[in-house]
Amino acid sequence: MLDHGAAPPAADSQTQSPRPPAGGLGARLMRRKPVERLVAEGGHGQGGTLRRTLGMWQLTMISIGATLGTGIFVVLGEAVPDAGPAVMVSFVIAGLTALFSALSYAELAGTIPVSGSSYSYAYATMGELVAWVCGWCLILEYGVSVAAVAVGWGEYLNELLGGTIGFTIPDALAAPPGDGGLFNLPALLVVLLSMAFLLGGAKESARANTIMVAVKIGALLLFCAIAFMGIRAGNYQPFMPLGMAGVSAAGATLFFSYIGFDAASTAGEEAKNPKRDLPRAIMLSLLIVTALYVLVAAVAVGAQPWKKFEGSDAALAGIMNNVTGQSFWGVLLAAGAVIAIASVILTVLYGQTRILFAMSRDGLVPKVFSKVHSRSGTPRANTVIVSLFCGVLAAAVPLGQLADATSIGTLFAFALVNIAVIVLRRTRPEMPRSFRVPLSPLLPVIGFGLCVWMMGSLDVITWTVFGVWMATGLVIYFGYGMRRSRLEAAPADATTSGSVEK
Repeated sequence: MLDHGAAPPAADSQTQSPRPPAGGLGARLMRRKPVERLVAEGGHGQGGTLRRTLGMWQLTMISIGATLGTGIFVVLGEAVPDAGPAVMVSFVIAGLTALFSALSYAELAGTIPVSGSSYSYAYATMGELVAWVCGWCLILEYGVSVAAVAVGWGEYLNELLGGTIGFTIPDALAAPPGDGGLFNLPALLVVLLSMAFLLGGAKESARANTIMVAVKIGALLLFCAIAFMGIRAGNYQPFMPLGMAGVSAAGATLFFSYIGFDAASTAGEEAKNPKRDLPRAIMLSLLIVTALYVLVAAVAVGAQPWKKFEGSDAALAGIMNNVTGQSFWGVLLAAGAVIAIASVILTVLYGQTRILFAMSRDGLVPKVFSKVHSRSGTPRANTVIVSLFCGVLAAAVPLGQLADATSIGTLFAFALVNIAVIVLRRTRPEMPRSFRVPLSPLLPVIGFGLCVWMMGSLDVITWTVFGVWMATGLVIYFGYGMRRSRLEAAPADATTSGSVEK
């Protein structure tokens, strides 16, 4: 473990490659950041250091907290009309896609235990330009998904308010433009509430998240127990009404439900024993979440005809009301969903701030994102800026557009992680690894292929938004990041794409 009171230790000269030739643009774009330097800088920011306070259980809860929420409580209502009862298969397909990538994440998280997640993995293996692209996709994955999840939170809040006090927030203040409203006030408020928790410190935020995760797992198990009484065999027929194309399209949408299992990897610089605990937390969280998703989906489509899911943002609460004939159970589930979705916002917002922390430390984004508050040990300015951006986005953009845009950014980042495992195995085979992907490179190649396949299932509008997002990112990189990169200032620490780190 690093001594966080000291300056980052200098990397051993024997582990560094010789100073690269001056080169041109290509050499600058392909320069890599040595693994040793990534690890040595872990935890260090502008004016302070992050604190290592998280154990394996807390890391697992961070991943479950970031994953289990809107995907099952809200997005299920969007996926069932595409897949019908076969939405269970769609969850399995999305889960398998996530599993192959999770194996690669687990290996890299145990080998390069830093906050940058797949951004840092790409920087060490494929060069600065690819790392920037990956980091830009992560901003789409984490930052935009915070906004998407916050939109869903408002739906369940209204369900809860209507069932308890008979009052709901008017559509004008509870929905964004395009969905019949002017401004989604609940979405903004829940993001600001999460920001307040994060400003208190990683340990305190993790404690609050653990409590919320326990509540939402309990709420989903309660739903299964109640809705099971309403299952009718006829609701499973026809099982695949829109064919495999519908199942595939639903799977691409439901991949949004698995975003977050990699959140533990963003806590690499605040984990007590990251090499041991990060791989375990990633795999355990994915298994728990997938089992819950398939169970809940199986019960939900059995208790309600698949066509009735159309346009339902709070489908589970509605099923509870229909099965029991009482509003009490739906209100209880809505209360669980409000807590559940809030924990997703908390943990995903945490991940976004840590990724920007790593990118800032490398000079690719402004230094303000890597400033650490000496008393709380948190990147406070980073947290406030990201929270305000995500809150305003949540208040102004509809859920469906946000969810699909998030999915394509995540799939792209996951595809790069699968490639990074193969590259690091070849360039640094001697590095100690606390977890190794079995049957490599076969499984990483399959993981890459599944990500590309699911990206192809998304519609043209989503691809257009993604293209505009990536073009914007490249403009920012060439106009700012490339020139301010710390590897630009100290090229002796960089490696070129043609040299192998010894």
